[in-house]
Amino acid sequence: MIYQGESLRVDFIEPGYAELQFDANGSVNKFDQKTLEEFSAALTELANTDALKGVIVTSSKPTFIVGADITEFLKLFADLDKTTTWVAKASRVFDQLEDLPVPTVAAVKGFALGGGCETLLACDYRVADTSATVGLPEVKLGLIPGFGGTMRLPRVIGPDNALEWITTGKNNSAEEAQKVGFIDAVVAPEKLTEAALKVAKQAAEGELDWRAKREPKLQPLQANDTELTMTLTTAKGMVAAKAGKHYPAPHAAIAAIENGARQQREGALKAENEAFVKLTQTDACRAQVGIFLADQAVKGKAKKYSKAASKEIKHAAVLGAGIMGGGIAYQSAYKGVPVVMKDIRQEALDLGMKEAGKILSKAVQRGKADNAKMIKVLSSITPTLLDDALKGVDIVVEAVVENPNVKGKVLAQTEATVGDDAIIVSNTSTISIDALAKNLNDPSRFCGMHFFNPVHKMPLVEIIRGEKTSDETVAAVVAYALKLGKTPIVVNDCPGFLVNRVLFPYLAGFAGMLKEGVDFAAIDKVMEKQFGWPMGPAYLSDVVGIDTADHCTKVMAEGFPSRMPRDEDNAIAKLAAADRYGQKNGKGFYQYGVDKKGRPTKEKDDSVYQLLNIDGTEKSADEIIARCMIPMVNETIRCLEEGIVGSAAEADMAMLYGLGFPPFRGGPFRYLETLGLDKFVALADQYAHLGEIYQVTDGLREKAKSGGSYFA
Repeated sequence: MIYQGESLRVDFIEPGYAELQFDANGSVNKFDQKTLEEFSAALTELANTDALKGVIVTSSKPTFIVGADITEFLKLFADLDKTTTWVAKASRVFDQLEDLPVPTVAAVKGFALGGGCETLLACDYRVADTSATVGLPEVKLGLIPGFGGTMRLPRVIGPDNALEWITTGKNNSAEEAQKVGFIDAVVAPEKLTEAALKVAKQAAEGELDWRAKREPKLQPLQANDTELTMTLTTAKGMVAAKAGKHYPAPHAAIAAIENGARQQREGALKAENEAFVKLTQTDACRAQVGIFLADQAVKGKAKKYSKAASKEIKHAAVLGAGIMGGGIAYQSAYKGVPVVMKDIRQEALDLGMKEAGKILSKAVQRGKADNAKMIKVLSSITPTLLDDALKGVDIVVEAVVENPNVKGKVLAQTEATVGDDAIIVSNTSTISIDALAKNLNDPSRFCGMHFFNPVHKMPLVEIIRGEKTSDETVAAVVAYALKLGKTPIVVNDCPGFLVNRVLFPYLAGFAGMLKEGVDFAAIDKVMEKQFGWPMGPAYLSDVVGIDTADHCTKVMAEGFPSRMPRDEDNAIAKLAAADRYGQKNGKGFYQYGVDKKGRPTKEKDDSVYQLLNIDGTEKSADEIIARCMIPMVNETIRCLEEGIVGSAAEADMAMLYGLGFPPFRGGPFRYLETLGLDKFVALADQYAHLGEIYQVTDGLREKAKSGGSYFA
């Protein structure tokens, strides 16, 4: 044995040829600080090993190395000096691998991402099996590669390909990577180690010139000035268009490659180190790392629920073939769970099947499905007008009109039809689950399952636990949501649940400014361009549906009369009364149509300004953001304090996946902590006179005084 550590070991695989194998205690290999120390120690031993002819780098796991241990990042990045020292030291470990006095060959299987991909780059040759996926996804964390990726990748696959890989963070199959020269050979999984060892032998015996293969990575980038300038200019334009100003990482990646292009290895690494460290101190990095950690926490919780499920959902039913019901039926069938789609009107069923066909046709056009898949999915949806078709299903998703009386009758009738062990859920967006449960004889098998539109695109499903919902029901519904490819978050019952409950104070803050004469288009522009929402509040209201939003304000007013009172004179109510329902009928805050080429249009309508008495009162961008966001953050805090949602991480992910909260801000709680709790309280106090939605809770005020954190 040449070296034995906790996460990796080195030994001769046969005389003269050593195998450095990553073998962490957990399910995957990753670079935590301890593993990097062991990696350095192992490479030191290899450099001093006599009779060494070659080294292959392998993994004992089904996957190679998934990257750095991100759980260490936020704590590490809080100390600038420590971060600077760490990244400089860590990146030089990969130099040790590159500088071994013998040829090195990586044997790649499964994922080799981030630091795993950078390990491959430090080797002379890369042999992959057909399962391999490689990439540098650091921009998704608000970072750039920190272990030499921006220096080595352009020298291996050329600056144009490298810039695409790094600025997009895309993953690449073994075949794709081989086409651009990243992977040297692709073999069957059972031949991977044998093939890597064969390459090492060919290099050691002089059949392959491994020194010539290594040399370009040690030298300035081999590209002429004109070529390089054009490549960098193109990349800058694409990043400016796609990432914009809110995401600094892809911009920094281009700068690091540009600054290191004419440098030898040490100079290029220094440029990368400096750019990496700067990014660790940005709000976007902290937010995006926070999202990753929150996402892992949410997925971990969902898996625990799923493992506890005693009932497997093998056959589903959806009541209502409208936009939501049809979307849910499609998603269930697409993910392999056959579904009955029931409605009381044949034309609704026809429309539901037509919509499913339309979604599938688009998937076929984009290469995400083939005709066989399309036929299989459509044949897995059984449209019916008959109640008896529900017999034998494992779960029924009620998705009829958002009316408690109608839903109550449908739920009672459903319970009388299905088997005693069938689970019944409601896709209500605001109506109390406990109120709906009163229509059932056995409320233990009932809960909410709130999908978001469009169902096939939106990742979130809120699972709403009622007072009498059993643990078994929740577990089974979470498992079903996971089968559908969704991210389920379990919340407790209240009007609006989590996402819609915190949305309406945001819209109320927006409506308050309209009453003061502020232009809704100006507010949308600030909330989209400066805060980062995909849609401003006016546009969002039109997409949701003005009539739907108006109905929800009544539900929220009943639940929270002092904080969210119904205002018949606000903009939403006025537009609804004027039959301006938004995109669904072509007129809401904006006027909708199509241009000569059939592309959708969104334009201002002067009559709306007259209807709402908008006189163009101006407010600063900071005030517009404060007036909209303080109510949303306050309500999210109340949901956590009241136990509606279990953690700040779950609240952030629900808002990210359900409403499109700007990822570079990380969610309401991460945004709050970025601002600083004490600063947020001081800001909110400036607007407290506007009403209860602007008044912070005692819990927040106390946490701010004590210097606490919602992520502690």
